[in-house]
Amino acid sequence: MLVGPNAPLVFDRGLRATYMKHTWDFYKPDLTSEYPTVDGKLSIQCYLNALDNCYQLYCEKARALSPTSPVVGLDTFDSVIFHTPFCKLVQKSLARIGVNDYFMTPPSKRPARFPGFEKFDQLALEDTYFDKDVEKAFMTYYDEVYKAKTAKSLLVASQLGNMYTASLYSSLVSLLITHSCEELMGRKVALFSYGSGLASSLYSLTITKDATALGSIMDNLKNIAPNLEKRHKLTPEQFCAVLETREQNCHKAPLEPSGGIDGLFPGTYYLKNIDHMHRRQYDRVPK
Repeated sequence: MLVGPNAPLVFDRGLRATYMKHTWDFYKPDLTSEYPTVDGKLSIQCYLNALDNCYQLYCEKARALSPTSPVVGLDTFDSVIFHTPFCKLVQKSLARIGVNDYFMTPPSKRPARFPGFEKFDQLALEDTYFDKDVEKAFMTYYDEVYKAKTAKSLLVASQLGNMYTASLYSSLVSLLITHSCEELMGRKVALFSYGSGLASSLYSLTITKDATALGSIMDNLKNIAPNLEKRHKLTPEQFCAVLETREQNCHKAPLEPSGGIDGLFPGTYYLKNIDHMHRRQYDRVPK
C-alpha cells in the first residue's frame, strides 16, 4: 500500500487500536507441510475476542479525541470491513460490534436503544462468544446494518475464499468497486485486521471528497470485476489434481513447474523454476 500526498484514502490519525495475545488457535508446527494445525472453535473465539478488545480501545481513543462528542459506536462508521477467513464470520463480527455497543450502553439507556434485549442484561460479554441466543438476536437486529455497511465488501472473498493477509484489503477493494465515486466521497470506513497467534488491529480511514484523487484509484481497480468473470472453470477432480501436485512439490528443489501459463492474465508474474539451492526465478506473462 502506498502512502503519499493527495491520498484518496486518508487514515484517521490517533485512531488505531491493537491487541495481541499468545494463542494456539492456528499454527504450523510441521515445516514439511504447507497446511496448518487448527483448533476451529478456539480460533473463532480468539478472533471475536480480539475484535472486542480492539473495538473497545478504538472507542476509548475516539472519545478522548472528541470529548465533546463522547458517543462512539457502530453508527460512527459508514462502512465496516473485516479480515475474512469465511464470509459468515464477517456477518457475525458486524453483529459482535453491536454486542459491544449493547454492553457499553448504560443499563438505563438500553431499553430505548435495544428494545426487547433485557434478558441479556445479566450476562457478561466474555460469556457470549458461543451463546446462540445472543448471536441470533444481534445478527437479526443488525441485519439491515450488515447489508448497508459490510455485505458488499465480500464480493471478492465470496468468489476466492480466504486470502489470509490480503483478505482485509480485498474487502476494501470490493467496497470501492461496488460503489460509485459519489457514494464513496466522505465515507468513514472501519477496518479490522487479524492474524492468528494472535495479532490484531482496528483502525479507520476517511475517503476523500476530491473527485480527481478518488477517480484515480477507482480507475486502477476497474478490471477486478471483469477479471473475476474471465476465470477458467475446473471440475472438482481437476482442482483436486492441482492441489495434489502442489502438495507433492512442497519444498522440492530443484523444481521445474509443470503447469502451463496459457490461463494466466497478461502481466501475471509466475514461478519459472527453483534451483538446487532453493533460489526462485520468476517470469512474467507478456502484456
